[in-house]
Parts: sequence; structure tokens; C-alpha cells
Amino acid sequence: MTDVTAIAAIRTQLQSSRAAAIAQYRQTLRPDTLLAALCRCADQSLRALLELFPLPKGAALAAVGGYGRGELYPFSDVDLLIILKDELDAQAEATLSGLVAAMWDIGLEPGYSVRTIEQCVKEASADITVETSLLESRWIAGSKTLAKLFEKTMSERLNAQQFFRAKRAEMQQRHARHQDTPYSLEPNCKESPGGLRDLQVIMWMARAAGFGSSWQAIARAGLLTSAEARDLKRAEQAFKRVRIELHLLVNRREDRLLFDLQHGLAQAYGITATATRRASELLMQRYYWAARLVTQLNTLLVQNIDEKLFALQESDIRVLDEHYVFRHNCLDIKDELLFEKNPSQLLNVFLVLQQHPELNELSGRALRAIWHARDRIDASFRRDPENKKTFLKILQQPQGIVHALRRMTMLNILPRYLPVFRRVVGQMQHDLFHVYTVDQHTLAVIRNLRRFTMPEHAQEYPLASKLSAGFERHWLLYVAALFHDIAKGRGGDHSTLGTLEVKRFAKAHALEREDTELVMFLVNSHLLMSQVAQKKDLSDPQVILDFATRVKTLRNLQALYLLTVADIRGTSPKVWNTWKGKLLENLYDLTRATLGGSVDDTNTVLRQRLEQAATLTRLAGLRDDTRETFWQQLDVAYFLRHEASDIAWHTRHLYYRVSPEQAIVKVRPTEGAEGLQVMVYTKDVPDLFARICSFFGSRGLSILDARIHTTRRGYALDSFIVLPADSHGELRTLATLIEHELDAHLNTVPSSSLTTRNANARPSRLSRAFPVPPLVTLHPDEGSQNWRLEIVATDRSGLLGDIAQVFVSYNINLQTAKVMTLGDRVEDVFVVSGETLAQPRTQRQFERAMLDALTQVERRAA
Repeated sequence: MTDVTAIAAIRTQLQSSRAAAIAQYRQTLRPDTLLAALCRCADQSLRALLELFPLPKGAALAAVGGYGRGELYPFSDVDLLIILKDELDAQAEATLSGLVAAMWDIGLEPGYSVRTIEQCVKEASADITVETSLLESRWIAGSKTLAKLFEKTMSERLNAQQFFRAKRAEMQQRHARHQDTPYSLEPNCKESPGGLRDLQVIMWMARAAGFGSSWQAIARAGLLTSAEARDLKRAEQAFKRVRIELHLLVNRREDRLLFDLQHGLAQAYGITATATRRASELLMQRYYWAARLVTQLNTLLVQNIDEKLFALQESDIRVLDEHYVFRHNCLDIKDELLFEKNPSQLLNVFLVLQQHPELNELSGRALRAIWHARDRIDASFRRDPENKKTFLKILQQPQGIVHALRRMTMLNILPRYLPVFRRVVGQMQHDLFHVYTVDQHTLAVIRNLRRFTMPEHAQEYPLASKLSAGFERHWLLYVAALFHDIAKGRGGDHSTLGTLEVKRFAKAHALEREDTELVMFLVNSHLLMSQVAQKKDLSDPQVILDFATRVKTLRNLQALYLLTVADIRGTSPKVWNTWKGKLLENLYDLTRATLGGSVDDTNTVLRQRLEQAATLTRLAGLRDDTRETFWQQLDVAYFLRHEASDIAWHTRHLYYRVSPEQAIVKVRPTEGAEGLQVMVYTKDVPDLFARICSFFGSRGLSILDARIHTTRRGYALDSFIVLPADSHGELRTLATLIEHELDAHLNTVPSSSLTTRNANARPSRLSRAFPVPPLVTLHPDEGSQNWRLEIVATDRSGLLGDIAQVFVSYNINLQTAKVMTLGDRVEDVFVVSGETLAQPRTQRQFERAMLDALTQVERRAA
């Protein structure tokens, strides 16, 4: 038999044995049985290959990492170590190269290294990850004597204290990469906090310290209770099954619970949807509850190992009061039954920790006692006036609020004290811009509100920091944040339902009438300021007056601004940008003036705008008569839609070129240097907006705002705010490049050569899993002859260009565009006019064409 034939036979046998193991798993659903069976399949195949490609004399082949542990997932790498007795010669090196190639040929994906024991020791000393992998070695073939010597050497050099510190630091770094939360909407079941890796880390720590190599052994060592050991065993099996199912579902290695896999995963588990919740939501809520359990027990066990490994001196122990002591920079309890005997301490312990910032954490004993006494928080506990006072005190402390609430959530104290909050623990949000579950988003909003009060963040949030400094009873904002999304997932308007919940809370906790009204207003209106700022024309005095009427008081306005900024910044790092911040600040300033009695009519606003712009042009060296010559070409709408600084900028570049033959393009960084402001001045043609949009789309620029104006001489004066895809690029260099390229695009590309629909545009993976039903709403714009077109759709490359082409096809004139992008969801507002909109039949045709433009890519993807 030739080597090729033999390799093919080994491959066939491996495939057959793997398929049999997976079929058996489908019958039993026992993860450990499958993982061990797949290890045996790989072992047998490797030993068969070694008949064809023998190891160097005296060498050994060992499995390391997960494979060494006896766990091989369906599509995981096979981690191998070839332990050498001596350095390789050329012939042995060639043989090993053939062995590795044959591994690939039979369907194994090897991750391998070839080392002497001395080389392994050197690498392990430099890298804790390498050391951990090598500690889990398992002999497969070759010299057993050398393999045992290797295991003995690695074990003897292990320093339990150093290993513990290094693994804890490594775990903290890994958690930071995953935003320190198990509640990501697409968690990695292996690497995310609360996942398999956390279970492996505490097992490695315990084994290195000599506390055992199984959950039962660790319990016998006094680090876990029997119940906790059983909980960890069940959680371990659950996460192993999730990882197995993911591999089998996609037929490759995949450890992330991606949106487009969650439905198929739910089907594998036999989970069905309910009237109000998707099957994938139910699956993920189960996942989050398991991840929270692992996170909590991980914290507990790491703390216990720390206390066992590092002996305390008497000087490290200090009595605080009748219940608590300081022990090793942790808050510890005197009596293990404290919380059973005195349940009120289940809240007070967090208050005590807040009041002593020199303490780092709760002791392992305190964590365990809290965890096991959590069911003492019942209706009677919640009715106790002292417990209500304690909860409010936690929110009123000058420091440690976010840490306290996070600990209370993880230990299941907050969900038990506020049952309505328990309903949103692990509640997913399918709106294409939130990246965390409702409970974690809520805590992120509170964290942002806290940051507004900290001097070190004042430069990042200047207006928010200024308002927070003068805002009395700042803790009321935390109450509003706790309840602003509390009713999500129930159906109905979550703002309205949340208002009822916060009203009940305020009554139960005896809040003053004024404070109750404030938190109710904030919960009910927490979306209002964002919607007005990003969808309405802030140059219209009526818009500001209507908003001020809703807000009513300056205190409400300040609170709503703070909550709005904290809320937007707590959804996703991608949602906030300086342009949105500027819109919110503008709305705040205009509304504050209105609430202060300074209600300006259109004529007053126009006069002030002209005076401010004139002052700026004089400072730039322009004579009044020169400026007025250009301004005579512009109507009142232009001056009302643009700020004074923009008017002055336009004037400086256009006053001497009122009727140019070719397009003029100017670009500058926006305030805050995050985006670009683009001005285009050229002869107006019907497809101009579409051509400009197609250019921006081809350069990966997202349009945030567009203001379209036509002068009395028939020239288009259009202004855009655009955001580059690479936010870290040099904006001034990009501005120069866009000026040159857009100028060439408009002056050389024929007007009739419209870009066709983006055939390559595809919806994102997230939007394919949770598509946004397209919505087109058209209604007359109040007080004018224009129409207001509102569009909701899934975002994609080239979308705005497709919308612009529909405008061209139906002779629609665009006045302004307000483009709001929330993750993968767009909510755009256009003020338009045209004869098409005056007739019901042609208006319906236009709306159908717009819907077709919004859904064409989705239909192709389907």
C-alpha cells in the first residue's frame, strides 16, 4: 500500500469514526462523551500516521491545551507538542514536515510545536498562556519516559502564587477585551466573561495550588460548597454543549453566538417562540443566566483561592463594626449567618463598601453568604421602610454607585429588590444599535451619568459636566436611568409602561412630589430630545417652542439633556458622534433661551443671524457692499437654515464667484474634528443631489446632514456633513482630497450618467438576522408648501444614493435632509416639493418606488 493510499484510508476511517461519535451525541446529548470520543478519533489517526512518518528517535508526541485535557470540539485545532530528546537533524525534520502535511490531508488542523524540554521551560517562563497549555499535556505516542519527564519538569517548576497572579491578570485583560460583561448581544461562549474560559481558569488556579482537579475535589478542599460544585458542573456541561452545537451548526470552528446563528441554535435546543418573544431571545436569556452564575462563582472562587494562597497577618485585619471587618483589603463578615439572621444587611453591605473606598472587594466568605441568602429578599423585605431608605442611600453616595449596582446585579440582589428589573436581566434588544442587553445598557447609562460628575471626564463632556455640577439631587437621574427601559420586551410603548413603574417606585420610596414628577417626565420623554434634535429643523422657531412646551421647566431640560447624552452613549460606541452632540447642545441652548422668556420670532432670528454673519465676514476682511452683492442672491430660507459661521464660510469663498462656469467645492473639518463639512456651489441640475450622494457612497462617507438651496440665479448651494469610515484618519488631508475628487466628479462626469443601484451592496449580518421593516411616511409640512418624507430602513452602502435617484425619477426637489443612523438602522427625514406630490395617484407611485429602493437589496439577499 502506498503512502497516498494509506493516508486516504486513515482519512476515511477518521471521517467515519467522527460521524459515528456525533450521531451518538445526537442520541445522548452528553458533551463530555462526544469530546472524549473525538479525542480518541484523533489519537488513533495520529498513531496510524506515525506508522508512515515515524517520530525522531527518543521523541514523544503529546497532546496539549484542550486536546491534552481530553476535550476536542468538532472543528477545533489539534494542539500538539513533539518533545525532542536532541536537536533535529535534516532527515528527521523532513519526516516531521511530511507528518504535519499528512495531518492536514486527513482532515486534522494541527497547531504544533517541536521543542526540547529546555526550550519548553524557557517559553513557559516568558508566556503564561504557553505555560498553561503545556501543563495540560497528555502522551499520545513515542517515548513515555520523555513524556513523563516533561510533565514532571513542568509541574516542579510551577509556583502556585506566581501562577495565580499571572492567570488572574490574564483573565482581567481578557474580560476587558470583552467589555467586562457576559451580556454582549453576541457573546463568545469560550472567551467572554462567564464562559468556558472562566471555568477553565479557576480549575487551573485550583489545580496549581493543589486544591484539586475536579469541582468535587475543590469543594472537598473547602473552596466551594457541594451545591456550588454541582452548579459549576451543570454550567460547564451547558457551555460545552453550546460550543458543540455552534460548531455543528456552521460546520466549522465558531465560538460566537452571532445573531444569524441564534435562531438555528434555538432550533437545535428545541426552543420555540412565544407570543411576545422570539425563540432566540429565550435561548439567549438562558445563556445570560448561566453566564451570570459562572461569573459570580468565578469571582467567589478566585477570591477564596487568593485568601488561601496568601496568608494574612493580624495587622491586615481590622474590626469595622458589630457586623464587618476589614480583611486583606476586603470587606468581610464576622458571622457567616449574618444575612440569614439580619436580611437588611443584604443591602447595607453594599452601602458599607461604598462608604469605605479603600476596600477593593467583598471577601469570598461575604460573597458566598450574600449569594446563598439572596432569597431572603421577598415582598416583606421590599416593604420594610429601612430597606427602602438604604436603597436610596446607595444611589445617593458620592462614590461607588456603579460598582455597587453591578455587584448587586451579579449577585441577584438588585433583580430581587426590584422585580421589574429582574424581567429585563438578559433581555435582548433587536434594534440594530444597542450592543448590550437591557440591564447592562441601563447600568452603562448610570455609569455615563456618574462620569458627568467627575472632573477627570469634564473635557470629554463639557456641557454635561457643567450641568451636572449644578444639578441638585443628582441621584434622581439614576432612578430615571434605572427605569427608562424597564418595560422593554413587554409589548406596547415601553416609555409609557416604564412611567407607570417609576411612579410606583417613587410612591413606595416616598419621593417628594416634585421629584416624582421629574423622574416620571424623564422616563416618559427619554427619547424626545434625541428625536427632535436629529429629525426636526432646529432653525424653525416653532420647533423649539413646541419642544419647550413639552419640557416645561429648565430643571426638566437639564435633566433630559443629561439622560439623553448618557443614553445614546450607552447604546454602542458606534452610535455617538460629535455631530449628534452638537445637535443636542444646539437644541438645549435654544430651548433654554425660550424657557427663559426669550421667544424669538422668525424675523428676530433672521436679523440676529445676519448680524452675526456680517460680523464674521468683516473679521475676514470683506467689505459690506461686496458681501451684500452675494447675499442678494439668497432668500430668507437660506439664512434661517444655516448658522452664522456657515453663512460666513460660504460667503468668503463665493462672493467673487456668483456665477461660475464650473462647480466650486470646499471642505473643512467640523467642530470637534470628527467629520467634514462639504459645500458645493454649481449650476443646478435635477440629478445633482444623486450625483453627490453617489460620490460620497463610493468614498465610504456617511452623510449625516444635507441642506439644499437654490439661489435666485439658479445655482445650487448645497451643504453636507459627512463622516468618514476611518475615524482615525487625518481629516485635513482627507478634506483636500475630497475637494479635488468631488470637483473633478461634478465637472467631468456627465449629468445624465447616473449611478445605477449598488448591485454589490448587501445588508450586514446583524440586519439579515433582525431586518428593519422599511417604512415610508409622507405628509404635508406644516406652514409651507413642502412635504415631509420620513424613511425608516436597514442601513447599507449606497442607500442614500438610491433614494436620491428616486427623487430624480419623479422630479422631486429636495430642500433639506436630516440623516440619522443608529447602528444598522436609518431614520431619515427629507423636506421635499414637486408636482408629483400634489396628485394622489402619482404620490402613491412615488411612495411605491421609494419602498422598492429600500427593499431591493434585501430581496436580492433573500
